[in-house]
Amino acid sequence: MDLIDSPFFERHHARLTDLRQTLHRHPELGFQEHETARLIAEELTRLEIPFVSGIGRTGIVATLTGQRPDNGRRVGLRADMDALPIHELSTHEHVSQRPGVMHACGHDGHTTMLLGVAAYLAEWRDFAGTVYLVFQPAEEGLGGGLAMVEDGLFTRFPMDAIYALHNWPTLPAGQVAIRSGAIMAATDRLDISVRGHGGHGGVDPHLATDPVRMAGALIQALHSVVSRDIDPLSPAALSLCGIQGGELEGFAIIPDEVRISGTARTLDETTRQRLEEAVRRTCAGVATTYGGEISLDYQRIFPATLNAESAVRHVERVTRATLGDAALISDVAPSLGGEDFAFMLEHCPGAYCFLGTAEGEATAPLHNARFDFNDALIPTGCRLLTAIALAALASSTPGS
Repeated sequence: MDLIDSPFFERHHARLTDLRQTLHRHPELGFQEHETARLIAEELTRLEIPFVSGIGRTGIVATLTGQRPDNGRRVGLRADMDALPIHELSTHEHVSQRPGVMHACGHDGHTTMLLGVAAYLAEWRDFAGTVYLVFQPAEEGLGGGLAMVEDGLFTRFPMDAIYALHNWPTLPAGQVAIRSGAIMAATDRLDISVRGHGGHGGVDPHLATDPVRMAGALIQALHSVVSRDIDPLSPAALSLCGIQGGELEGFAIIPDEVRISGTARTLDETTRQRLEEAVRRTCAGVATTYGGEISLDYQRIFPATLNAESAVRHVERVTRATLGDAALISDVAPSLGGEDFAFMLEHCPGAYCFLGTAEGEATAPLHNARFDFNDALIPTGCRLLTAIALAALASSTPGS
């Protein structure tokens, strides 16, 4: 694509790799990205790019304005910054220096690619309009995207469209996958308390109201909800992932309470509502059947990530022009993973895509203790994001 000088990112590849590996050594959890934000601020200051920090607590927005007469068009690019509470098991030289915290989802790579875009646009300003670079905190379940929106992201920095990508280690390196509509799932959390009346498991079990028994029945019942309460043509998942009750040492003691935690995933609001209703009804029914009490805390964490069709078509055109026809995977199957870029897309049209980073079968998956971002893909991501922004500004409709 003649909008960008592609070799620029190859020339800066070594420096960007150093930046990425520095971020990887110093991971920070959501809303704690103070050192990460400081590094970003230092890089933006070095590039003489104006920015505002502290948006959504630890977020940053940088502003790049073209040298041509302003055409009134505004486009945003977003990268997430936070790490995960996972102890890294890798042995490479840039392994995390913070025990129990690591960049297991590649947000260090996303941040680096956006800094690469910043470096390019700081040097090449031959465009009309404005590009906003959004460095978002706390994507991993804490709602940093919502925090930035509530802190005035789109009122302080009005955008015609906003775009983001996520590295995807299940796709071949360099492939770009996208779809219209829901590409990531609505993410809900379930915390269930099953309460009965404890007792002795050998002497008087008949006098107890056994929460372990209730929990077992509840787990069985909830695991049938998706197959029998949800339209089979509407993707959904309900997984119970944790259970706690009693003490292993007290093998003959029936406890008073058992706790269960889990998650629900859906791609549309109708299915989301139906799934929640079925879970509530099932909890109430099991409690009545076994004579105990079951309380449910059903938390809606993220909405589904909904891509605007015009923005998707834009990314498809740019991908073909920048990386070639073979790089594009259109209408990719959606993921039931969650993504709080969804909050931004609720307030501004845009699109979210996957950038394949797999190099053979040994590539670790996301949220794995041996995951590491594929640095070879930094120039590719930089080229794609830069071209998406500049092509949007050159279009009469930035979101298409």
